Amino acid sequence: MPTSDLLKRLFVGRALSNERLGETMLPKRIALPVFASDALSSNAYATQEILVVLSLGGFSMYQFGPWVALAVIVVFFTVIASYRQTVHAYPNGGGDYEVVSTNLGRNWGVFVASSLLIDYVLTVAVSISAAVANLGSIIPFVEKHNVWFAVGLVVLVMIMNLRGVKESGAFFAIPVYLFIGSVFAMIGWAFVEILLFGQTLLAESAGWEVVAEDAFAGLALALLVARAFSSGTTALTGIEAVANGVPAFREPKSRNAATTLALLGVISMTMFAGITWLALTTQVKVADSDESLLGLPAGQAQKTVIVQVADAVFHRSSLPVLVIAIATATILALAANTAFTGFPVLGSVLARDGYLPRQLHTRGDRLAYSNGIMVLAAMAVLLIVIFQADVSSLIQLYIIGVFVSFTLSQIGMVRHWNRLLRDPAGAGDRGRMLRSRAINSFGLVMTGTVLTIVLVTKFTKGAWIVVVLMPLLFLLMRAIHRHYDRVRTEVMTFGDAKVTLPARVHVIVLVSKLHKPTIRALSYARASRPTTLEAVTVDVDRDETLALQREWQRQGVPVPLKVLASPYREITRPVLDYVRMLRQESPQDLVTIFIPEYVVGRWWEQVLHNQSALRLKSRLLFMPGVMVTSVPWQLEDSRDNARD
Repeated sequence: MPTSDLLKRLFVGRALSNERLGETMLPKRIALPVFASDALSSNAYATQEILVVLSLGGFSMYQFGPWVALAVIVVFFTVIASYRQTVHAYPNGGGDYEVVSTNLGRNWGVFVASSLLIDYVLTVAVSISAAVANLGSIIPFVEKHNVWFAVGLVVLVMIMNLRGVKESGAFFAIPVYLFIGSVFAMIGWAFVEILLFGQTLLAESAGWEVVAEDAFAGLALALLVARAFSSGTTALTGIEAVANGVPAFREPKSRNAATTLALLGVISMTMFAGITWLALTTQVKVADSDESLLGLPAGQAQKTVIVQVADAVFHRSSLPVLVIAIATATILALAANTAFTGFPVLGSVLARDGYLPRQLHTRGDRLAYSNGIMVLAAMAVLLIVIFQADVSSLIQLYIIGVFVSFTLSQIGMVRHWNRLLRDPAGAGDRGRMLRSRAINSFGLVMTGTVLTIVLVTKFTKGAWIVVVLMPLLFLLMRAIHRHYDRVRTEVMTFGDAKVTLPARVHVIVLVSKLHKPTIRALSYARASRPTTLEAVTVDVDRDETLALQREWQRQGVPVPLKVLASPYREITRPVLDYVRMLRQESPQDLVTIFIPEYVVGRWWEQVLHNQSALRLKSRLLFMPGVMVTSVPWQLEDSRDNARD
């Protein structure tokens, strides 16, 4: 087995046949960590992002924290309820893309897809960067080399997903459930200490002072609170992945997906409410920059909110704090798995419809969409390097795309129910349809409001980049679709059209020396029984050309040899000019060029052979009425590879 295949099997595993596709379907206990890890993990930084924004007005602004958190919870459950309608109405996958394309038109569907693709990339970059930040809170070495650790985690998650959704889901389930259990244990223990024993829990930063950037009142205060709310809505990312991934669930797919959404809502928002309550109760202080925190020891970076809360709840006990920090860092790293599940599926649907390269549509050896997984990893690594794995910078780009898709999806669902309500055949389900339309209508109002707030408060902070990228990606996908349409039209055969065969076939065998590869090419060309056959060589070196002619006559080769003059020692141009002349003399004839080529055993040996043939083929392929045929001659070391 070649070394490349051996490494592939080592990292990815043995290939699976198509018949085993059903074995990769996910039960609810595995689907929850696979599709919901992003939404669950956002609890590790959603509260922190709210407090960071509020800290711009000083510690007194923290009084708005509970109300901001309550608004986030209301929006979260509204979106959950709305997507439960979607998974029942559109169980075949595609999620927002399918909903919007069906009800608002293909262009709007492609625009939604562009926003989702961008948001999936940001999900990976933000989640991985946040994971490294949490790990860096307890391990300074990680914090100093955060970019390298972030890139390494992206590669690790990519490899796990290349092994297949079910296998990676089973692996990821343990840390996801560990995070859920550890956070609920922390919240439960805090309840016992505060409510039953009356203890006062204070964070390490409780005595520090937050330096306000400005005094906020009136409209400025409203904008500050709105910006904190928009940062908190990062908790909603990942909900759409369940709707996109319905085909990956076990039967009954829609019911299992809807149940998973309900479980996600209850678990995630209970954790979010508990962490926010504990952060405010323990008087955690965080700020946009270290300089804004008076009391922070020199040279020490700010610890994340969840680590500070755990430190306060467990009274600086190192073991439970370490467990919380590691569990948080792990689920944040694995939260990228939601994007690694959703991005390839959506990419496959778009490739099927001709909006992305066809290579993204097919499954790999492990029945996962391998090309989509690798493209996502590469784009996420690029973002991490550009923004140096800084969560605060990346978070400003986040959430725009997902709320664009949320809002357009709700509009699509309202139109879906309106269409069904007008259909007399659906009179028996009218009550259910009216209820579903009401849910989606309320979801439209909520998500549209949040989208407006997010655009207003985040646009100048970096969100403009996403606002620009979405239409650019949309235009790129439309251009790809036009290309595929044009190619399909050109190559299509029509039933009434007659197939026109060439009048004659003129075959040319390119010759440099009279050796075994040339003899094989000549034999193959004669076996094709062309109308005319000739060997052609280019006179680059006069002595070599004369030697070839003498050897040709001595061997008695039964094919005429034509010599093309080349005063400037070129090979490609004389051949092209000769072929062009043949085409002009007989436009209805077909010209076929046979080119002998070496097949080598090592990649670097390819550089030493076939370069003239490659240049010539690259030019001949653009000439109409000309066919190019490579005739391989396998060298000994290449035969060894074939036996492997």
